Amino acid sequence: MWRDRYEIGADGREITTWSGSFWRQGGDFALDGRSYRVRSSVMGRSYTMTDDGGRTIASASRVGRKRWTVEADGRTYHFRRASFWSGDQELHDDVGHRGSIRRTGFWRTGVVADLPGLPPPIQVFVLGVVISMWNAEQAAVAGA
Repeated sequence: MWRDRYEIGADGREITTWSGSFWRQGGDFALDGRSYRVRSSVMGRSYTMTDDGGRTIASASRVGRKRWTVEADGRTYHFRRASFWSGDQELHDDVGHRGSIRRTGFWRTGVVADLPGLPPPIQVFVLGVVISMWNAEQAAVAGA
């Protein structure tokens, strides 16, 4: 039905693996020798990323809405759904469209993210949040 592991690459090499949580939205990954845990609220509308010491690194709010945000390192990143018909997401700033996350492949099981200006752990966090959101949407459709 949906995948729970994604190999994440940058510049032609694998940098981490996103391991989705089966029982709760979110997942885990390790990057540059640090472990991170991503967990959602009960309704899946907000997410928090903590490091291996339990410190909050980033948070996402209003996930699943047309417009949602990520806060990390004192900055706010703005995202929006690309269209009503698509689950693809776009990163925007004051100037306009800066990046995107979209599904790829015939069965739309692959994912491509272009998130310039975000630190690598925050890029993986955003990618994991979007994957979790897509999985929750697929589960809701399958259960309907």
